[in-house]
Amino acid sequence: MTDAIENKIESQRAHLENTLDAIEDKLNVKRQFGRYTDKAKRAYSENPVPWIVGATAVAVSVVGIVAWALLSDD
Repeated sequence: MTDAIENKIESQRAHLENTLDAIEDKLNVKRQFGRYTDKAKRAYSENPVPWIVGATAVAVSVVGIVAWALLSDD
């Protein structure tokens, strides 16, 4: 009976340790940033067209806003 209880306690400790490790991993900003950076690099290398289109749209928007601000009568 005590072996079953000890095994249950060890199992719960291992589960708690895994849960705490997962929480620590999620809260590690540097590691998460690295993962997202790697994911973005991989996505760009697989298909750069959406990235180029997006960058072009942002550049056109910025130029349009600057032109509007400089040329408007306000």
